[in-house]
This record gives sequence, C-alpha cells and structure tokens, in this order.
Amino acid sequence: MTTIPAEPSPPRAGVGTPDRKRSGALLWLLARRVHFTAGLLVAPFLAVLALTGLAYAFSPQINDVLYGDKLYVEAQTGSPRPLSEQVEAALAVHPDAYVTSVVPADEPDRTTEVVLGGIEGLNETGSDFSSESLTVYVDPYTGGVNGELVTVDNRPPAQVWLREFHGNLHLGDVGRLYSEFVASWLPFIVLGGLVLWLGRRARGRSLRTVLVPSFTARGRGRDRSWHGVLGLWLAVGLLGISITGLTWSNYAGGRVDAAITALNGKTPWLSMPEVTPADGAEPIGFDRAVEVARSEGLQGELTLVPPHTAEEPFVVKESSDGLPIRKTSVVIDPYTEQVTARLGWEDYPLMAKLTSIGIAAHGGTLFGLANQLALALLAVGSLVLLGLGYRMWWQRRPSRSGRTLPAPVWRTLSVPMLVLVILAAGALGWAMPVFGVTLVAFVVLDGTVGALRRRRARVGAA
Repeated sequence: MTTIPAEPSPPRAGVGTPDRKRSGALLWLLARRVHFTAGLLVAPFLAVLALTGLAYAFSPQINDVLYGDKLYVEAQTGSPRPLSEQVEAALAVHPDAYVTSVVPADEPDRTTEVVLGGIEGLNETGSDFSSESLTVYVDPYTGGVNGELVTVDNRPPAQVWLREFHGNLHLGDVGRLYSEFVASWLPFIVLGGLVLWLGRRARGRSLRTVLVPSFTARGRGRDRSWHGVLGLWLAVGLLGISITGLTWSNYAGGRVDAAITALNGKTPWLSMPEVTPADGAEPIGFDRAVEVARSEGLQGELTLVPPHTAEEPFVVKESSDGLPIRKTSVVIDPYTEQVTARLGWEDYPLMAKLTSIGIAAHGGTLFGLANQLALALLAVGSLVLLGLGYRMWWQRRPSRSGRTLPAPVWRTLSVPMLVLVILAAGALGWAMPVFGVTLVAFVVLDGTVGALRRRRARVGAA
C-alpha cells in the first residue's frame, strides 16, 4: 500500500546545520514560496493559454470543417490543368491584382492556392502576424474558382482568429503581455515544483511514490500525490512550451533574437542574385518553375514566388509541415532556367534548426496528428494540474489553517546569498522584462502585506 503523509516537512535550516544542508533547506523554502505564490497568480492566465492553445492546435481540422468547400475539390476528374491556367483563372476574378505566391495542390483532392496582392481594403503592410492577402482557391481539374478568403500567411480567417486569441486575446500588444507573463514565470513555477516533489525522494520516499500517484490516500494527501506526479510528467512539455513561447513575445523575444544572433543561430537568408533579361527571351512560367524545382530535389508542398519585374528571379520553396523537415529553397533565373542560389535544411545552423523544430512542435505541426494529440494531453493535463493546485490551496484556506501562503524566505538568507539572489533576479529581469517588472511588483506587494500583518499583530497584542 502506498501512503502519503498529511503534510511534508521542510528540511530544517537552524543554527549549526552544515552549509550544504542549510543551502538545501533554503532552496526548498524558496522553491515552495515561488511555486505556491507565483502559481496561484499565474494559474488563471495559464488556464486561458491552455484552452486557447488547445483550440489552435486543431485549427487544421477546424479549417477543413469551415472551409472544406474551398480547400477541397468536388471530384477528381481527368488530369490537372496547367498551373499557369489555374493562376489565370484566379486573376480573371481580380484582374487588377497581382500574384504574390502560388501553392499548387500537393494532394489529389486539394485545391490550388493563388495568393493575390493589390486588393483594395486589405492590410498588406502589417507584420508577419497581420499582413493580409486574398487567397483564391482553384480546382486544378476544372480550372474553376471554388472560392476566396482573406488570409494571413496562407492561414484562413478562423485559424488567424484562433492564433490571435491565443497570443493576445485580440487586444494587440497589450494583450500579448498576458502570454509573456505566463511564459516568463512558468519555468520557475515548474522548477520550483520539481524541487519540492523530487525532494520527497531525497527524504526517503520510494521511487514509486514519486512517479506513480496514490490510489489509496485520501483528502489533501491524494490531491498532492496526483498534483506532484502529474507535474513531474508534464514538466518537460511545459518548459518547452514556455521557452518556445518566449520567442514570440514582445520584450523577451527581442532578447532571445539577440542571443540567437550572437550564437550564429539565426535562420540564414536566401541570396537573390541579379537577373539580366535576355533579348527576345520570355521568362519561364509557373509550370516550368515547378519542373526545375522538382529536378533539384524539392518535394512535397511547394510555394512559388514569381518575379514582379524583369530583373527579379523566380523563387520556389518547400513549405510542407511535419517530418522529415524540408526547408530547401531555390532561386531560378527566369530566362536561363538556371538555379542561381540554393538554401537547404543542411545550411541551417544548429541553433536555427532547434528553434525551427521547437516552434513547429509548439504549433502542433512537427509530426502531424501525434503532435496535436500531445499538445492536447499537455493542455488538459495542465488544467487538471491547476485544478488540483487550487483545491489544495482551498483546503489550506485561513478558516482551517490560519495561513494561506508560505512564509517569506528573504530574512533567512545570509547577506552573500541575498546578494546572489538579487543579482540573479536582476539578470533574469533584464532577459525577461515582464518577469522583472512583475517580480518587483510582487516583492513590493508582499513586503507591504507583511508589514501590515505585523502592525496588526502588534496592535492586537497591545
């Protein structure tokens, strides 16, 4: 039978305790303070991120339900028409527009996506997160137009809406603070929880107790067992989501970019050699560009970016999601059909590869449905984890224990240790400004509340 004690006791850090034991005790107390207090404040925002992230992870399936009539063909009859004819069909609907990119159907039942610019009323000058285009969906077998949607980076409206809802609650840059707040604090909450839970093993608990939740304990002991074990199994996923999420943040994201640049880890740029128009020569069309790209080994879904002037090249990129990762891009001289530049996955620095893999996993596109299901388990598991945490907090409410928060640790630190903690907090606050500002606010609020409590106690004792 597995038993869970009613309340684990922290290691003692009294006078005469060896430095190593005292340091361990202080670490335990600090972890308990951060995990409990910060977790209590961050949990509501984390719950919102988990729910919105869960919806966004399955946005491809949502797209199929909402826009299936545009994304898929009605019937596969005969051979696909030339790609140039499909593009002309899209331009016939919008004769004043120009083609920014074309994504040929990579599966027999899919439509071709012709992305147009120069459409009145679209926001074409925004960032990668908000720059709008008009995507026309063409049946490759009939050449007919199935429909059109305003898209952002080829994402249909529902997917764009879910992405913005997850990232900023549709509140713009101000709204992005909530997700950066969670992503900044989550690593410390997770690490604090690991210190507390794995400390049970150091205090003589069995490995089974640490890795497997108790089915026999009752009350708060049962909740703590399930909370600790679930947190342990979700820790890697939560840390990964937090770190990759910081790359999109307003403030910490800039620090991350600077660090990646310093480590030579930025995604390399595809060079664009100049094109010299040949006298009397006609530039190649979309069909020939696809043939050249395929002969160069490009596979899966392709995105074609045509030249808009006589001096510009034709660019073809691999754009399929999932594994194996294919990121090859080629630059084609439209007059000679020669590949003048090439950039492949093998040209990415290690840090750029890791960043690309992490972002793909965060978005649920790294290994298809399995990735989506993993994110769903992480989201649902996080919600259960938060529910158990709040339940344990409620079980310790003042009417039962007289205290809801762990006692402050700062006054128990030696001067050198306190200086070290302040320097570390300052460095982390610089790297993650939202973390730094909220940490200062928490310390000020915590100190104010503590002072008021002590004053009330003195008045009551007088």
